[in-house]
Amino acid sequence: MTNQVGLPLWLLAELTYRCPLQCPYCSNPLEFASIQTELTTEEWFKVFKDARQMGAVQLGFSGGEPLVRQDLPELIEYAHQLGFYTNLITSGLGFNEEKIAKFKQAGLDHIQVSFQASDPVINDMLAGSRNAFEKKKDIARLVKKYEYPMVLNFVIHRHNIDQIEDIIKLCIELEADTVELAICQFYGWAYLNRQGLLPTKAQLERAERITNEYREKLKAANNPCKLIFVVPDYYEERPKACMNGWGNIFLTITPDGTALPCHAARQLPMQFPNVKDMALPDIWYKSTGFNHFRGYDWMPEPCRTCPEKTKDFGGCRCQAFMLTGDASQPDPVCSKSDHHHMIVQAREESEKMLALEDLTFRNKKNSKRIFVSQS
Repeated sequence: MTNQVGLPLWLLAELTYRCPLQCPYCSNPLEFASIQTELTTEEWFKVFKDARQMGAVQLGFSGGEPLVRQDLPELIEYAHQLGFYTNLITSGLGFNEEKIAKFKQAGLDHIQVSFQASDPVINDMLAGSRNAFEKKKDIARLVKKYEYPMVLNFVIHRHNIDQIEDIIKLCIELEADTVELAICQFYGWAYLNRQGLLPTKAQLERAERITNEYREKLKAANNPCKLIFVVPDYYEERPKACMNGWGNIFLTITPDGTALPCHAARQLPMQFPNVKDMALPDIWYKSTGFNHFRGYDWMPEPCRTCPEKTKDFGGCRCQAFMLTGDASQPDPVCSKSDHHHMIVQAREESEKMLALEDLTFRNKKNSKRIFVSQS
């Protein structure tokens, strides 16, 4: 098996589940409030060193909100010294010029700032913070001032997709180099709120048309801004090559040290190892959790004999589990799946409007309530 396993090229360090935002599409686990422990600075240093020795080259600092970690400058500096290309994925809340100057000196390579909407009211409601919209704009300008690539991320969903033109105009105003317009992917809190977040097909087609029109306008104006439009799985007929295959190039370490082959895998009824108990090379190469869905032997039909299995690897295991209760099933997004009707039903349900206020927001109160109900 070892010779068939790729290198963990992309390391995602989820430093904390603490976050000032309450986004109803957060990919953090629903029961995040029950997970209180976080790796220490020294424990993270060991993770970075071991991963780098194994071949990891890119390191993302994520959360929750990574800015709440007071040791973030030290973590950035150590990762830089090891030779990682480092990326900070942040809401921007809690950021200021003093911090960005420290990060620059520490060797941070890249900053990605997330917005919730182009409308300040909707943005602040989703963020759960007053004046969050204006604060984010200020941080975006600081990112530009310190000569980082200006990368903005918008999670697009039912309640902001009709403002896609205003979103793009905002990105142009902020002189973004790259804009990721990612239609909501349904894991964690997003899956819980799917009916209220999944856009209709008509909304999706309109948003994609407008995005393409702006691509042409930007090209004609010699504006280098790049617009990336990510279509949701639910409007596809074939699954994505999730993480380029299970445990192939992507490694996530969660705040408490649990190692995962993708950021959503914690919800699966499987035992995943912890870096406090097991050496990272053994986790990657030998653990049951990381080997369980590698290769093709685990696949049922129609995946096992499908000629596309080398392209999509059977799709997403987390999505298969969420929809069918069995992570080994073919991804229901695939039209060949016996459960594809569940995707079709979700599309139909998207036609029923659910108010923004009716969504379940990601906060400690709701997390604790969900944890108790599941216990």
